[in-house]
Amino acid sequence: MSAHGAPQPITARKGGPLRGTADVPGDKSISHRALILGAMAVGESRITGLLEGQDVLDTGRAMRALGAEVVGHGAGSWSVHGVGVGGFREPDSVIDCGNSGTGVRLIMGAVATHPFATTFTGDTSLCSRPMGRVTDPLALFGAQAVGRSKGRLPLTLVGASDPVPVRYATPVPSAQVKSAVLLAGLNAPAETVVIEREATRDHSERMLAGFGARIATEDTPEGRVITLTGQPELRPQDITVPRDPSSAAFPVCAALIVEGSDVLVPNIGLNPTRAGLFETLREMGADLTYENPREEGGEPVADLRARFSPDMKGVPVPPGRAASMIDEYPILAVVAACAEGVTDMPGVAELRVKESDRIDAMAQGLCAAGIDVDEGADWWKVTGRGPNGVPGGATVAARLDHRIAMSFLCLGMASQQPITVDDAGPIATSFPIFQPLMERLGADFGGRDS
Repeated sequence: MSAHGAPQPITARKGGPLRGTADVPGDKSISHRALILGAMAVGESRITGLLEGQDVLDTGRAMRALGAEVVGHGAGSWSVHGVGVGGFREPDSVIDCGNSGTGVRLIMGAVATHPFATTFTGDTSLCSRPMGRVTDPLALFGAQAVGRSKGRLPLTLVGASDPVPVRYATPVPSAQVKSAVLLAGLNAPAETVVIEREATRDHSERMLAGFGARIATEDTPEGRVITLTGQPELRPQDITVPRDPSSAAFPVCAALIVEGSDVLVPNIGLNPTRAGLFETLREMGADLTYENPREEGGEPVADLRARFSPDMKGVPVPPGRAASMIDEYPILAVVAACAEGVTDMPGVAELRVKESDRIDAMAQGLCAAGIDVDEGADWWKVTGRGPNGVPGGATVAARLDHRIAMSFLCLGMASQQPITVDDAGPIATSFPIFQPLMERLGADFGGRDS
């Protein structure tokens, strides 16, 4: 059963080329952070282009429960009247973060240095995911997590009544962990320091600076050192959210593998800590170009044009690139299935603890569709069959994972036989307009095959 109601199977069939403009939603990572930092500022922040997917809406409800005034005005326009750093109140009820690992981990950080208890829960998928990677560093501030084994939801986080500053080296690359520690450090005295051996997406650092926090980043022999001065007064901001590169990945990659396609995806955020997929695709020989590069709201953006690319080859993906494209490996695997040769993806243990075990989910579905996959604890390899070479004809399990569902629907657009996803309901958490957008471009979706 889907956590979003009855299962919603969808079948993708090979059809004509994909053509046109794909206006994808706002960036999910930036949308979460805009709501949270807006709630921690003094005064009213105005946000345009906010992703109105379920994950972000759940974060907005959480900010209301913590005392901020959060109002949607339609078409991605929102306002947040914040309560200031240290101004959150104890919520009257449980904070339900639905399917969002980003939302729950960032909110835990934001409340960890407040002197009250907050109880968190989520859907079936989120309640199976480990939270110890966040609650362990938050314990250094003085917060205490009480709940199920391995730190899984539901759990109650008892905030520190007398928080202390923290110096923390992240054991694995994780923007969520880094951001949770920085958000906790806002309401702690003196300086909180996070050390990353590998740089992860830096939306939190950019936005904290924009809201007026004193934050500095330095590359050193021990890694990237981020220093935040605690207890600032954050200033409200007007924020324009760029469009989500993780969502853009689906129409871009579908265009690369569907014969005759030519798709423009405008206004995509190209923060270098997020653009690893596009770099990899170009190394594979993809006809992918950046048009009209510019900067909006402190973030680099451009329009992406993707055309059918029949000559793509498998490549080794450097493990150091994983942090900049961790959410895009499922759709990269789909492109790899349609390329010639082996695409080798090492250093991706993080994929095992996403909304699903994404390596296993993709391996099972790709094998069912006729593609050879080898995998290990932190690596996998996809052996492609070239353009028009994927047999298809499979029904695959999405495992309540939006990216698994969308990836296999894109594969079905290019495979010889249709591919059915058992439940497309979770797609609404991040990309609620995915189906109508792809259908306008020319995708052929329907009900379950008989």
